Amino acid sequence: MTLSRRDFVKTSVAGAVAAGVAGREISALAEPAQPGHASQTEAPKRPTIICARNGRPYVEAAYAFLKSGGDTLEAGIRVVKGPEDDPNDDSVGLGGLPNEEGVVELDSCCMHGPTRRAGSVGGVRNIRNVSMVGKAVMEHTGHVMLVGEGAERFAVAMGFPRENLLTERSRKIWMLWKQLNSDRDWWGPGIADPNWKPPTLDTKPQAEIWRDRIQQLLQRASDLQIEPEFQMAAVRRVLYPPTGTIHCSVLNEKGEMSGITTTSGLAFKLPGRCGDSPIIGAGCYTDQDVGSAGATGSGEENIKVAGAHTIVENMRHGMSPQEAGLDALKRIVRNYNRDMNKLRFVDMIYYILRKDGAYAGVCLWEGSSEGHPHQFTVHDGTARLEVATPLLKGYGQSWPPFPTIPEELKKDSYYLK
Repeated sequence: MTLSRRDFVKTSVAGAVAAGVAGREISALAEPAQPGHASQTEAPKRPTIICARNGRPYVEAAYAFLKSGGDTLEAGIRVVKGPEDDPNDDSVGLGGLPNEEGVVELDSCCMHGPTRRAGSVGGVRNIRNVSMVGKAVMEHTGHVMLVGEGAERFAVAMGFPRENLLTERSRKIWMLWKQLNSDRDWWGPGIADPNWKPPTLDTKPQAEIWRDRIQQLLQRASDLQIEPEFQMAAVRRVLYPPTGTIHCSVLNEKGEMSGITTTSGLAFKLPGRCGDSPIIGAGCYTDQDVGSAGATGSGEENIKVAGAHTIVENMRHGMSPQEAGLDALKRIVRNYNRDMNKLRFVDMIYYILRKDGAYAGVCLWEGSSEGHPHQFTVHDGTARLEVATPLLKGYGQSWPPFPTIPEELKKDSYYLK
């Protein structure tokens, strides 16, 4: 069977929207049960570090540094710098998946609670550790934000080396996307457009469509000489473009706080796109008097509700970390008038830390389109992963809108090779 890219999009997207998200029922807005976050069932602890899941391997060393009297922002950088330096983490820094032209562009911002300062960079090319460049903007300029070529020149002046951030693996994934999937890019009106409508129903069998599509992609991945053991992962990145980011909020024993967020942004985005990660008050916000918050997920939606700032202000007015985060998520839902045909393509995770050590992780949907629950990292003396508290029942779906692979195909021995 021969299937063109446009035919695949028409049939598979339509079937996915008609079938709902990941075969799970999508409910209306519903309050979740109380979670088991330790700070809500036990006395809050200090010091505390809270961050995205991909910070888990780095929190132990950062916590030890914090316990020894280290600065809170420096501790946060020690967490986020790990994914930035990891060429196998294609959501941050070196090896990050590029924009639609094959160029890696990075964003970051930070806030230092004790001195009430902030620094940010956006759309930076050729510089790996933009978390540290944002901190340098804070410490060595009278500005808060530098972007694009100017931010790159500043970084070089500060001693950061220029380097090619596009690893061979990320380059091949981009080529796979460019050759076989680039008709599902970020051009055209998005789901926030009033005239956007979900695709109409098509009766094409989903398992048959996915089998052909995966075979086509796997064959091309092999032609591009992507390692056999990584070919299926590469296919997933093409079908579900990652939005990867890492946020970290830090609290020491004295009650000093800092927050930092860094990302390579949406995979295959339009050149020059900045999401929420470099925006003070959206991707990260810290107020020394109250707490700190940050985000990963649908950056455009988070910008529109100033999510991190909203959460901290909610805590200032007496909300718990969980209540504050769920309220920010409700604002995203409100922006779409609770239209689940659109909201299914949106997702957000907030990481929230109050000055007394109470914390929460909250998310719009229970988990990702691949069926994994959203988790976050905590270290308050014991490093662990905890499950984020969802606002909506069900699992979100990736945008651009590709359907979740049917369960019967997931179980197919071919798919699991």
